Amino acid sequence: MTAIAFFGIGNMGAGMARNLIKAGHSVKVFDLDTAKAEAIEGATVAVDGEAAVSGVDVVITMLPGGKAVLGLYRDIIFELSEKDALFIDCSTIDVETARTLAAEAKSRGFAMLDAPVSGGVTGADAGTLAFMVGGTEEAFARAQPLFDIMGAKAVLAGAAGAGQGIKICNNMMLAIQMISVAEGFVLAENLGLEPEKLFEVSSAASGQCWSLTTYCPVAGVGPKTSADNDFKPGFATALMRKDLGLAMEAAEAAGAVVPFGRAARDVYEKMMIDGQGDLDFSSVIKRVRAAVPEKA
Repeated sequence: MTAIAFFGIGNMGAGMARNLIKAGHSVKVFDLDTAKAEAIEGATVAVDGEAAVSGVDVVITMLPGGKAVLGLYRDIIFELSEKDALFIDCSTIDVETARTLAAEAKSRGFAMLDAPVSGGVTGADAGTLAFMVGGTEEAFARAQPLFDIMGAKAVLAGAAGAGQGIKICNNMMLAIQMISVAEGFVLAENLGLEPEKLFEVSSAASGQCWSLTTYCPVAGVGPKTSADNDFKPGFATALMRKDLGLAMEAAEAAGAVVPFGRAARDVYEKMMIDGQGDLDFSSVIKRVRAAVPEKA
């Protein structure tokens, strides 16, 4: 049994924490929204950050942004954790912040991994997430048993920051693909074609991608998705917009040219402005449909 502190009990963190508890680990949870922490059956609810990290072997964080991660580690986790604790940050943040935190952890004698995830709420609940990990082989080996509980796959992508880099690239591709799938289905609708037939053909043809076969934005087509639940997230538009912003920052720093990624960022930015930030990112199909001129 491993003693674990889990910070950030949101849509993703809740499922991850529950799976660790089901596997027999001792989990202390902390969230600024106490009700979310109290909803995790079998967990110990920590009254504050100090109580959370006291006596634990592993600290896992799942927070909404780089500033929150930086503040939590510098103010609490680095200062108050046990000497040999392993830190696993599953948040999606910028590469430089991940590298900075890893260097600070190392200077204090701690091991730290950046380990953002892919798979959404469904994957978090089912324990089928994919982890993209940056850090040392030794730290990765320590974390592997926990990754095996929370996910179906964990890949050590390279040194500190590599996990965040892979996640940013992955989510940029995901955003572009979802828009392409939405446009394909809306075109099919306007051609009078049955969406089920497009799904049946394209899911076995060259148009196949995760956004089509696993997370189709059309209700009643393929596996159950957010589209079947009025686009309740899932993976919220606001989070996709955040990740695309990180991708654009990374592209600029690396001198990469990503015109389709930039176009996708602009689409999700407009969705945010139009009040779709709390809807699943697959709700982009609503915007594509709305752009079709009405027939006279």
